[in-house]
Amino acid sequence: MSRILLIEDEERIARVLKLELEHEGYEVHTKPDGRAGLDAALSETEWDLILLDVMLPELSGLEVLRRVRQVNATLPIILLTARDAVSDRVSGLDQGANDYVTKPFATIELLARIRSLLRQRNLQDQPAEQPHLLKIDDLTMDLKSRSVVREETTIELTPTEFELLRFLIQHRDEVMTREQIISEVWGYDFVGDTNVVDVYIRYLRQKVDKPFSSKLIQTIRGVGYLIKVDAAQASKEAEEASGAAAPKEKPL
Repeated sequence: MSRILLIEDEERIARVLKLELEHEGYEVHTKPDGRAGLDAALSETEWDLILLDVMLPELSGLEVLRRVRQVNATLPIILLTARDAVSDRVSGLDQGANDYVTKPFATIELLARIRSLLRQRNLQDQPAEQPHLLKIDDLTMDLKSRSVVREETTIELTPTEFELLRFLIQHRDEVMTREQIISEVWGYDFVGDTNVVDVYIRYLRQKVDKPFSSKLIQTIRGVGYLIKVDAAQASKEAEEASGAAAPKEKPL
């Protein structure tokens, strides 16, 4: 739930806006003057957006805006005012307002502007995508530099080992058959025994799994391979279950 601070001295407008915003699912707190509004804006409360009237008692909206911007440069702020002169709008925007709505305004338009600013902020807060990085558990694979790191240890892989690991990670938690692996890693026109996959899986395990506490590469007998977190634990549990189901031999 997004939290909005509404600083508005006209009681009727404040009451109507609060009801409309709460109806849209926002948490709304109102303040009736610039001084109280500034104190609330600079408090420890995490605001997602401020609706700020320009003509306020105690402290003007533009002064509130100026002081808020001294400590918070990214908080979305929309100015509400009866002034519609270009110079007034420019002044507000120059001092750091994100948007400017002139009274009287249509509530539906104000709600759309609020949604737009909140979407922009959410996008800015999201970490930048890094499609060239593949990660599983504590292992990171960089497709640009073709490097592999696990537990802060760099792992040296041959080109084929690298492509095999890439394919498994891109299909994590999926069982890949030997034929699928050969088609992707060696190419559809590969001529040779599918046992080559088993050989390279063994090479990969020696480098990626054996030196570390948790194992990622799992064998699905009679089918193929997959990579997943806690593969070793899953394999151990499967073996224990298989052993428990098997008939016990009678002592000689």
